[in-house]
Amino acid sequence: MTRSVAIVTGAAGDIGAAIAGRLADDHDTIVLADIDPDAAAAVAGALGPADRFVVVECDVTSEESVAALAARTAGLGSLRTLVNNAGAARAVSLHDTTPEIWRADNALNLEAAFLCFRAVEDQLKASRGSLVNIASVNGTNVFGHPAYSAAKAGLLHFTRLVAVEYGKFGIRANAVAPGTVKTRAWEVRAAANPNVFEDARRWYPLQRVVDPTDVANAVAFLAGAAAITGVCLPVDCGLTAGQTELARTFSQSEHY
Repeated sequence: MTRSVAIVTGAAGDIGAAIAGRLADDHDTIVLADIDPDAAAAVAGALGPADRFVVVECDVTSEESVAALAARTAGLGSLRTLVNNAGAARAVSLHDTTPEIWRADNALNLEAAFLCFRAVEDQLKASRGSLVNIASVNGTNVFGHPAYSAAKAGLLHFTRLVAVEYGKFGIRANAVAPGTVKTRAWEVRAAANPNVFEDARRWYPLQRVVDPTDVANAVAFLAGAAAITGVCLPVDCGLTAGQTELARTFSQSEHY
């Protein structure tokens, strides 16, 4: 039988690594695509054997690099799932955002998802596969990092575009929107403010921030949910549902 394959971009990061590990439960081969092949190789080595966790160096903002990723994947089996996870945020405010940062954040967080999907769309058609885009609560609300946030908002609409246009091929497209995720990316902030996670968690109804495994579980669910397409699943510990402190202020109720 043909081996089932999943691609995870940005697989060297904490969220990407968690997604790769979780999708291995449902796929024969996981392609860990990352611009840093050494870091991706370290993740792959920790996850399992090289015939199951295949590292491909890829700059997801480059058409040529993405085309090479697609070609490499085609030789591994039947592509069932593409996870566009690669992303990063730069300037924290609009005032600090230069045209270069604006273009770079849109290239990585939005255009790259388009490039990756178009590069493998024929493979996904053949398998009636699934696209899962890693968006952010920043794509629906203002939490800083404006260029990144605008790109993530675009990514959510791109997800719906794929769902509607490619549904006739059996392709499903969904998004996951994480809130604050406890990853290495927060180490710099934690070094400047050791209480950063304590400060953040008070805004979350569940009184905690998101773990990479929370995101990975949501991705795996959407990848296999045969009747779900065109949706964005918040994985945010309740952040976008509302804030306890505001509810307490507005209602003057001690129960919040």
